[in-house]
Amino acid sequence: MPTQLDSNPSLHTVPAILAWAARHWTEKAAVVEGDQVTTFNELHQQARAVAKAFMACGFCHGDRFSIWAPNSTTWEVIALGGQLAGCVLVPLNTRYKQTEVRDILIRSKSRAVFHIETFLGTDYSAMLAGLNGIETISLVPLSTLDDWAHAGEAISDSQLDKRISQVTADSLADILFTSGTTGLPKGVMCSHSQNIRVFQTWAAGVTLDSDDEYLIVNPYFHSFGYKAGWLSALIKGATVYPVASFDIDQVLALIGQHGITFLPGAPTIFQSLLSHPEKNKYDLSTLRCAVTGAASIPVQLVKDMKHLLEFQEVYTAYGLTESTGVVSLCQSGDDFETIANTSGRPMQDVEVQITSATGLALEAGQTGEIWVRGFNVMQGYLDDLEATQEAITPDGWLKTGDIGTQDEQGYLSITDRVKDMYICGGFNCYPAEIENSLLSHPDITDVAVLGAADERLGEVGYAFIVTREGAISDEAEIIAWSRLQMANFKAPRYISFVTVLPRNASGKVQKYLLKQQMEKP
Repeated sequence: MPTQLDSNPSLHTVPAILAWAARHWTEKAAVVEGDQVTTFNELHQQARAVAKAFMACGFCHGDRFSIWAPNSTTWEVIALGGQLAGCVLVPLNTRYKQTEVRDILIRSKSRAVFHIETFLGTDYSAMLAGLNGIETISLVPLSTLDDWAHAGEAISDSQLDKRISQVTADSLADILFTSGTTGLPKGVMCSHSQNIRVFQTWAAGVTLDSDDEYLIVNPYFHSFGYKAGWLSALIKGATVYPVASFDIDQVLALIGQHGITFLPGAPTIFQSLLSHPEKNKYDLSTLRCAVTGAASIPVQLVKDMKHLLEFQEVYTAYGLTESTGVVSLCQSGDDFETIANTSGRPMQDVEVQITSATGLALEAGQTGEIWVRGFNVMQGYLDDLEATQEAITPDGWLKTGDIGTQDEQGYLSITDRVKDMYICGGFNCYPAEIENSLLSHPDITDVAVLGAADERLGEVGYAFIVTREGAISDEAEIIAWSRLQMANFKAPRYISFVTVLPRNASGKVQKYLLKQQMEKP
């Protein structure tokens, strides 16, 4: 149901949203982490205290700050505090190594990095040692942050309010570095109004509301955990439960303990829930809505999510960092095949064009690169005008690098990445299409297809396959089966069986790592 927020033009910045949420849901739980419950009003007051500390420590409007830590209440408070002070958030991937994190801290010109000491066996403090010109603020113990925040006591409420008034809809809110599977990450710049409008639309589309208990397993350094996560919950008044790292037993326990209703995640999250041998021991009856997305999702997975996990609603969506995280969404009532095989229709006021290699618009049903134009297109790449001009045409079209089709009703089907396509005997082969077909094999639970060099055909399909537990790994059988299911040029010629596919934090298969593992045909 629409609220004042949906039509209020003044609520287009994070500070305005936070203040509004604190007034509207004052004593309602905003974040629950273990035994720690933080109300919307407390979240607002804590963020204001951190914002004052930013000001007292000399941070100016537009200065950048980084957070390198797993999901937590503290992560959200620091992000909100920095944005209240007009500063720009630069989230850091918790899987980064020293070279990667230093590169982004330096390129983003971050003045400070808030970090955990260790995580998943990685010593963050050691990797940050010796950084010049960047303040490192440890979050362990949390009293360290409290000590840092004490400096803000010298800043008055009126001084903070004056700073907040300088944050406008067009102010830069964050710089998210792309988690691409190849190449050096680029910093994607998005404004406050973009974030608010995109995720107000997204939240409404997936029926997130103030009655929801939202378990956030997607990492906060990614738009799925940050913008579609706690920011969307802030917009809609939902209660969030941050999960530091995915542990299937912990997730199952939390669902029953807190009556979780809302659970977005990559398809692998739901496959893990479905395959857990003791899932029936847990109470999953409160689960209401799931949101997922990938180029290829088995129709059976969507059916199982509804029938076995008993989700009332399952949505798929499509977006990229450069589109502020969202381009299209499925609709309530879409059938299983539509949910699995498409990524829905573009958001209102967002245009999508399927484009030929020569830049011409294609008709419905034809395959080409997906171009996007609208309020969700990024401000550009940080300090990289050339890359920005390559990505965005003079008339505002964002070249996504994704290949797909759009039907007469506007539904998008993502076929593949431009760079992933390979040519076998003169025929274009789209790995995602082939992967989707292979996933219908009863013994295959996960798959990635790449092009392998071939003297006669140029390239042929090479499949990395994960089979179900107990299945016999029979290369010849799967190749023969594939040739019955798809055109011969699409069927893989070579197969490697693996226990798991390497994925980045957003669930995308890191095909460059698989390419290194290819056995020479």
